[in-house]
Amino acid sequence: MSSEAEFSGPAAEPGPAAEPGNAAEPGPAAEPGNATDRPYPGGIPEATVARLPVYLRALYSLAERGVSTVASDELARAAGVNSAKLRKDLSHLGSYGIRGVGYDVEYLVYQVSRALGLTQNWPVVIVGAGNLGRALANYGGFLTRGFQIEAIFDSDPFLVGRQLGGMIVRHASELESIVTTHGVAIGVIAVPAGAAQAVCDRLVAVGVTSILNFAPLVLNVPDGVDVRKVDLSIELQILAFHAQRRSAERFGQAADQVAAEA
Repeated sequence: MSSEAEFSGPAAEPGPAAEPGNAAEPGPAAEPGNATDRPYPGGIPEATVARLPVYLRALYSLAERGVSTVASDELARAAGVNSAKLRKDLSHLGSYGIRGVGYDVEYLVYQVSRALGLTQNWPVVIVGAGNLGRALANYGGFLTRGFQIEAIFDSDPFLVGRQLGGMIVRHASELESIVTTHGVAIGVIAVPAGAAQAVCDRLVAVGVTSILNFAPLVLNVPDGVDVRKVDLSIELQILAFHAQRRSAERFGQAADQVAAEA
């Protein structure tokens, strides 16, 4: 079975940001036994693919500020990686920059977008019109990044038929027909854990091969289906660990100071 990878936050960015000094780079937390350097089709390593959206976000920010060229060290700082890793990642795209000048921002946006498959619009459905589903449906950034929300579904009679994000919430019974009609390849699961596997099975059965899962459980899917899991509680637990560590360090420093003054 295909394994499920975890990453942070609804913005769908890979992995939690590393603490200063930590060796961790942005990217999905692979399931045990997965090789993070396994190449994707096209010869791009999986770890590089996980960092490409971070580079793209930094490039969009530069473009919005009117920056036309960027040095590798500046782009690396904006993305939170070291410049050697960034240059190696971008070399997989055939982009090496110009010595003494750097990278052309507009062209690099195109190269990264092309590698990620974002030079076309991807039809997406959201299953679950609760608080999370509503937030996702109302988020305007998907379309500008190449994702067209075709429909949102729920089985709650109170929600079905309501206007949401410019769409009418459809009954879950319409899922298969809408997915087939619009050629949907990506499904977002925003239902409670108890219903998530059944929703996943229906999506897979009708041909959906990429799933973004917000439910707090690991989905079982056949080979050839990719699942990304967003678990905010895990990210909060990681932040709690770092907060606890910093608190302990401050306490230790204060104790050392008191001992020195005694």
